Amino acid sequence: MSQVETPNMPPAMRQWLDAANEMALAMREAGETRTPAMARESLDLLTRTFVTRPEEVARVFDAGVAGDAHVVPVRVYHPRPDTVLPVMVFVHGGGHVAGSVDTYDPIARRLANAVAHVVVSVDYRLAPEHPFPAGLDDVLAVVRGVDALLTAHDCAHTARLALVGDSGGGALCATVSHRLHAETAVTVHSQALIYPSLDYTLSMPSIRRLGTGHLLEQERIAWYFGHYFQSGEDRREQSPLFMPVGRMPRTLVLTAEYCPLRDEDEAYVRRLQAAGADAHLVDYAGMIHAFVNLEDLAPTHCARLYADIGRFLGA
Repeated sequence: MSQVETPNMPPAMRQWLDAANEMALAMREAGETRTPAMARESLDLLTRTFVTRPEEVARVFDAGVAGDAHVVPVRVYHPRPDTVLPVMVFVHGGGHVAGSVDTYDPIARRLANAVAHVVVSVDYRLAPEHPFPAGLDDVLAVVRGVDALLTAHDCAHTARLALVGDSGGGALCATVSHRLHAETAVTVHSQALIYPSLDYTLSMPSIRRLGTGHLLEQERIAWYFGHYFQSGEDRREQSPLFMPVGRMPRTLVLTAEYCPLRDEDEAYVRRLQAAGADAHLVDYAGMIHAFVNLEDLAPTHCARLYADIGRFLGA
C-alpha cells in the first residue's frame, strides 16, 4: 500500500481508491493471475461506471483506413458537420493491451464537442495478440491517411492536424510525432498527451515512489510492457523520452500529482524545451492516472482538462 499522503485528492476518489486497493490485495492473496481479457474488461467497466453523462455529437460514423497489413478501424466524430474544423487523431490508452473505440466513445465525444475538432478515434491492434509494432503501425497509417478518409466521407475539415492520446495512447502519439518529424507529406501541428507513458525502461523515480496504491502500479506497468515488447526490442530506443527531438509539433503534456509516470512526463517537456520546441506541462493536483476514465469522481478536474486541451489546440 502507498505511504504517500494524498491531501489534495477528492474524498470520493480517495474512498474509491481505498476500496480498489483492498480488492487488488484480495486478488493477489487469492493467487489470481491477471490476463489481457481481465485488463480489457476492467478498463471498459471502469469507464462505463464513471463516465456516465453521454454527449450527443452531430455526426458519428465508423470507417477504415488502409494500413500495410489490414484496414484499421476508426470512429469519426464531427461536432459541426456544416463547419470546416481542424482534425484530431485520438489514440486511446490501456497499456497497449486494453481499450477500444467503444470503451473510449464517451471520452471521444467529449473531446469533439469541447475542443471543436473532427475527432478520428483509432481502434488499433492490441498486444499480446499483436505485439510491437502493430499498434504503432496502425496509428501511423491513420495519421497518414486521415485527410483522404475525411475527404472520401465528405467531412468538412482543414489541414491542421493534432494528435491526442492518454497513457499508452499518449506514448503512441509521441512516437508518431518523432517518426514523422522528417516527413513533408504529413504535418502534425500539435500534440496533447494525457499522462503518457514515455519511458519503457521504467527508470524514473516516480515509478517507484508512486508505483503502489495509486491505481496504476509499477508491477502492472511492467506487465503491460512485457506483453507489448515480445522480441527483445531495445526499450530505451523505443521510448519517446529518449528519441531524437528534431522538428516537433507544439506539445502539451497533462500529468497527475499521484501518477507514477509524472517524472517522465516532466522530463519529456524539459527535453523538448531545451531543444527549442514549444512544450508545456499541466499538473492536475490530487489526481491519479486514468482520472479521465473516473470522471464522476473528479468532474471539475476533467472539465478543466478538456478546456485546457481546447485552449491549447485552438491557439
